[in-house]
This record gives sequence, structure tokens and C-alpha cells, in this order.
Amino acid sequence: MAANSIKLLTGNSHPDLARKVADRLGIDLTKVLVVQYSNQETSVTIGESVRDEDVFIIQSAAPGEVNDGLMELLIMINACKTASARRITAVIPNFPYARQDKKDKSRAPISAKLIANMLQTAGCNHVITMDLHASQIQGFFNVPVDNLYAEPSMLQYIRENFNYRNAVIVSPDAGGAKRATAIADRLDLNFALIHKERSRPNEVSRMVLVGDVQNKIAILVDDMADTCGTLVKAAQTLKKHGAQEVVAIVTHGILSGNAIDSINKSELGRVVVTNTVPHGEKKKRCPRLHTIDIAATVRSQYLIFPGYIWEYTLMRDIQLAEACRRTHNEEKRKKEKKVHNVYYTPREAIVASCLSVRYSLSVHYSQGCIAALSGPYLSFFLSFQTFFPQKGPLHQNFFKIS
Repeated sequence: MAANSIKLLTGNSHPDLARKVADRLGIDLTKVLVVQYSNQETSVTIGESVRDEDVFIIQSAAPGEVNDGLMELLIMINACKTASARRITAVIPNFPYARQDKKDKSRAPISAKLIANMLQTAGCNHVITMDLHASQIQGFFNVPVDNLYAEPSMLQYIRENFNYRNAVIVSPDAGGAKRATAIADRLDLNFALIHKERSRPNEVSRMVLVGDVQNKIAILVDDMADTCGTLVKAAQTLKKHGAQEVVAIVTHGILSGNAIDSINKSELGRVVVTNTVPHGEKKKRCPRLHTIDIAATVRSQYLIFPGYIWEYTLMRDIQLAEACRRTHNEEKRKKEKKVHNVYYTPREAIVASCLSVRYSLSVHYSQGCIAALSGPYLSFFLSFQTFFPQKGPLHQNFFKIS
């Protein structure tokens, strides 16, 4: 596809995220006029031609506006289809009705499947979403679905903001154990699990901790925080078992109802969410609420030598803007490989293998740059600040791949 044939649209659900994605891609948002009539009907007008264009529509399930946002998305998709768009990709960071993914009681609807059918009927050719509540939702579609993960961003946040070597990763329920253990494995930390018993939806009656959190930073990991009842009670349980500090890191911060008040009164020292949904006034009301930007992110990694730790910074390729770019250019997503107990993409793995040579540094280095082969061969630059070799970490010494 032509490099200039991409059109990025958004409705009223999360325009701030759409602007960040547009900035990351270096393009302007396509003009869209969304109007709600007095009888609550929605009207959408596309302000520019999308004929034979590759269209991406960013629309999330914003709290309190899920149904309105969904109708906007469906109408925008259909408007682009009737306007002869070449391909239409729905970018839905927080997928609506994701928790209604199975028939868990008599006569219960599988609403997530209904949403999938509606998107395809409207004219959607491809879906990009993030941390689906249930991965099997991908099977509800007959079109490609890319389910991105917030895990790398969470790992980076944990490394940069906590003494994570003194932490333990905690899953607030059995359903999130796989997610929590994956993060614990990547950080080489212990894992704990809280078993909860619900008396009715969104109400937790009893919690049982499995694992040791004594004098540790307990990091609760989950995919969604709605009323925050589970997180608040989990924090109480962890504090009772001797946790030094309790923080929560969640992908989708829905924060509906009295969630903000519950957080402010709870044992949670910090609640970290991504910006898959807008938070607006909620951040002003809750100083404990922190946000990770998933439009694009920077992640650091470490190369370990005997007695030294080298840190380098890379732009990761899994966030929304990059997913849109790769979809547009029909590129494949990179797979990560594990080298010396650290995960890298294939190119990073080559560099890590080359640099993880066991030798001792015993001389004084000045600021400088070392260049390797370029062209079809490996190309990298190693920039470092003045330091004397010593045991322990070397701060602000970055390795950059070009």
C-alpha cells in the first residue's frame, strides 16, 4: 500500500489517545463530525474522502458511554465502507462487553460474540485491541484480530518505579494467574495468589492468600479495574499478611461507580492503569492514580557483565501506533527470544549475544562511541558517559540500536 494512503479516524470516546497515535505516526486525524440528535440518535459525517484508503478507526469502550461509543464506531465503519474505503481496521483498546464472553448461566447471552458479528456486518476487515478479558473472543471473529499486550509497559513501569527485587507479583484471582506468573517470570520474582469467593457480581465476600508477602512490595496485576472492590479487599488481605506496600497495575482502568473514593480510602499506595480509556477528572480526584501511555512506549533492558550492568533503551513495537503502522505496511509482528534470562526481539538477541562476552573491565573510559559493521550486517552504537569501573549498576549508560 502507498505510504500516504492511511486515514486515522476517531469518535468521541477517546480523542486524546487518537491524537497521540496520530502524532506517533506523523499524520493528521481525518475530520469526522459526530452529532447526537435530541432523540439520542447518532449521526456521523466523514469530512474527507476515504476512497481506496486504508482506514483506522480508534474508538474505545469509555466508562458510562459504552453503548454510545459502540454505535459511533459501527456507523463510522459503515460510512467508510459505503465511501469505498480499501480496508477498515477497528482499533478498540478496551473491547466492549468483553466480560460477557460465555454462557455461564441459563438463558445468558454471549454478548461479546454479538459485538463481533455487528462489527463485521458493519464492514470491519480487521480488529486491533488490547488485553482482551478472555482471549477466546478472538475466535468470535471471521476477520483478523490482533490482541496486543500491556505486559512490556507494565514490566518497564515496575523496573523504573519500584525496588522490584524486594517485590512479589500477586494475582487477585485464579483467572489472572497466567498473566501474573508471566510477569513474575520475566522479573524473576516470586508469585502469590488470592482466592476470592463472590456472593454476587462485583461483590467479594472472602479472600484467601496463597504465598508469602511478608515485608515485601506486593504488586497486584489484573486486566481490568471496574468498581475496584476486588483490589481494595486484596490490599487489605495483603496488608494483614505483612506486606510492606501494596500497589496495583491494571490494563483497563474503568473505575466506575465509587471506585475513586474506594481507592482513596484503601490500603493501595498506588493504582497504575493504561490509557485505554479516558480518566479525565478521575486523576484529579485521586492522587494515587497513575497512567501508562500505550500509544507508544519506551522500554529499557539490561546487559549484564561480571560486576557491571549496562542499560539500553529501545522503542518497543507492540503499542497502538506501531500496530497500525505494521498493519498498514503489511509487516509481521516480531517474536521475542530469550537470551541470558532476558527477552529480546531477534535483532536485539544478536546484539545481546555479541555483547554478553565474559570479560573484565579494568581501565578508565571517557565519553565516546564504538561503531560496528553497517549495511547488511549488524549496526549499533555504544555511547557511554565517563565512569570508573566499580561493582554495581552504572546509571545512565545507554546502548542504542540503530
